[in-house]
Parts: sequence; C-alpha cells; structure tokens
Amino acid sequence: MSAHCCDQQTSNSVQKQWTITEINALFALPFNDLIFQSHQIHRLNFNANEVQLSTLLNIKTGSCPENCSYCPQSAHYNTGLKKEPLMSLESVLTAAKRAKSAGASRFCMGAAWRSPRDNDLDKVIEMVQAIKAEGLETCVTLGMLTPDQAQKLKKAGLDYYNHNIDTSKKYYQNIITTRNFQDRIDTIEAVREAGINVCCGGIIGMGEGVEDRASMLMTLANMKEPPESVPINMLVKVKGTPLETNECVDPFDFIRTIAVARIVMPKARVRLSAGRMEMSEEMQALCHFAGANSIFYGETLLVTENPIPETDTAFFAKLGLVGV
Repeated sequence: MSAHCCDQQTSNSVQKQWTITEINALFALPFNDLIFQSHQIHRLNFNANEVQLSTLLNIKTGSCPENCSYCPQSAHYNTGLKKEPLMSLESVLTAAKRAKSAGASRFCMGAAWRSPRDNDLDKVIEMVQAIKAEGLETCVTLGMLTPDQAQKLKKAGLDYYNHNIDTSKKYYQNIITTRNFQDRIDTIEAVREAGINVCCGGIIGMGEGVEDRASMLMTLANMKEPPESVPINMLVKVKGTPLETNECVDPFDFIRTIAVARIVMPKARVRLSAGRMEMSEEMQALCHFAGANSIFYGETLLVTENPIPETDTAFFAKLGLVGV
C-alpha cells in the first residue's frame, strides 16, 4: 500500500467507506511505514503537540447486570468491589471543579447500569447542567438509551455520549452475552440522531485477532458520521473477571491499532484510555506520535488506577506536549 493511499481522507470528498481488506493491509504495513503515514495524517488535521484532557468519574459503582468479561463492576463476578449508590450532585460538582483546576477540559461521568431509569436520568441531567455551568465539556456513559432519553440529554446540554462497541461484531459474543452488538449500534444511532457528539471505541487484549481489531475500526470509520472521540483501551486484567489471565498485548500491536485508528478516522480525537498504568513512557510517546491526541487525566478510570496528573504533567514536559 502506497504512502498516498489515505490522502483522500483529508479532502472534502465524500467520506470513504473502508473495506476489511484495506484495513488489514494497513495493519500489515512495516511499522515505520504505518507510523509515518498516520503521523502525516495527524499533522494535517491537528496540532501534533496538543493533547485533549478528559477526567472520568464513576458516579455509580458496581452491581451492573451485564456480564462484560473485562469489567470488575459486573454483578456476575466476584472482584471485591463494593456496590455504591449514585453520587450526590454536590460530590460530583466538587470533583468536576477539582478536575478543571487540574487542567481537564472535559468531564466524563460513568454509571454501572444496563440502561438508566428515567428518575436516575433526571439526576444525571442535573449533574450535566451544573458541570456545564462550570465551563467544562460534558460526557456520560450510562449504558443503553432510548431515543427519548437521548433527546433529554441533548436538551440538558450534554456534549458527548460514550458507548463503546468494545470489539468486532464477530467476536462480540465471546466477551458479552447479556446484550448483542446491534444493541450498541442502536444506542449510538439514537445519540447521533439527538445531535450529541459520539465517543465510541474499543478494547485491545481480550483475546481478539488482528482482523477483529480491523473490523472494529471499520465499523467505527464507516458510520454515517464517525465518532468525534475514539477511546482505545488496553485491557486491564482484574482479578475475578474471566479475562484476568489473558496474555498481555504486545506494545507494538497496540501502537499499530492507534495508528490505524488515526488513518481511518482522521478527524477524530483518538484517546489513550484504560491501560496507561501498564504502558512505559516510550510506548505512550509512540502512541502520541502515531496519532493519539487525547487522554483520561486523573487518578482513577472508573474503578481502575490511572496515572496521577503530576505524572502526566512531567511526561508532557519531556515531550513538549500541551494539554488542552
């Protein structure tokens, strides 16, 4: 595949529809050729030295009825996680103010629900409105939504809704059986129809093959409107979950996934999400060079550890990166 194969992605032409053969070919490129290509596309669409900072807060912990094999919050697994009710508005607002003062521009809230009840959604809407008033972008991940619920969140001023597809359609039932792949797509379409920006990505390291990674990225890139934000997670192996003994992802395989995501979704913010505690600074630097330009900023990602802000600040200083 030539170095010019993806130039059409940055033109004003009709959005390209990727084939699995084309994306597999990107994954198969020599590493240097792939990274060179993704970095070129990154520079055409973004300031290569800026990284968008988001903070994620778990506003309702544990006892989720879904059986996602990677998730310590699932009620199906014994991970030692204590179930906690929905946080108060005051506690959430305090956390949001702390995140803003630390440099975050977007505040994300996650709740361990299959789908929110309307009275729970009303409480989340109050949180969204209060956080917006602080001058932060807002994002929530609450599980599956109805079109009416999506419209209510839009009316409240929600900027982003996160709903990851996790993996390929083919591999999906190996990871989750309490819902299906189309359930995810239906919620994403409801969110998009409501006029809310979409945050949607997946997880690397769940036993999937390269073609599953390619298929996942193809699904995202070929959406009528690709996601504005694409979190790429590296599996965090949590004791008590079915994936706790999975093999670790090869760092170069993960960086390749970042690079391909950048090529097929040139306008998206590609986010380094879960798993950064297990990544060396050198690996993270290559991910940013390959096209990652967003991170979760703060000590915790839902219920797993994340680098503290001071660590990220020192790392950014080494590379000359600026948080936005």
